[in-house]
Amino acid sequence: MAKQVVVKIDYLIKEYKVGSLRKLAEKCDIRHAALSELNNGKRRNINFGHIERIAETLGIDDITEIIDFVEVDEEKDDGQ
Repeated sequence: MAKQVVVKIDYLIKEYKVGSLRKLAEKCDIRHAALSELNNGKRRNINFGHIERIAETLGIDDITEIIDFVEVDEEKDDGQ
């Protein structure tokens, strides 16, 4: 099994009662498309500036509330 860093966008929206992905993007001044790609696992590179803006906007001090390190199925990850 391989490991992958994921951004917990859905958790943040629910836990911090943001309402929607679009509203989170507006509050954090991050492009909606960028957050959507992170949320859907289509973006592999994480912009630490985005993580910092999310943390600052939502008042988060613990980065593990935003990102997680999970095991993924390598076959699925390779597109097989």
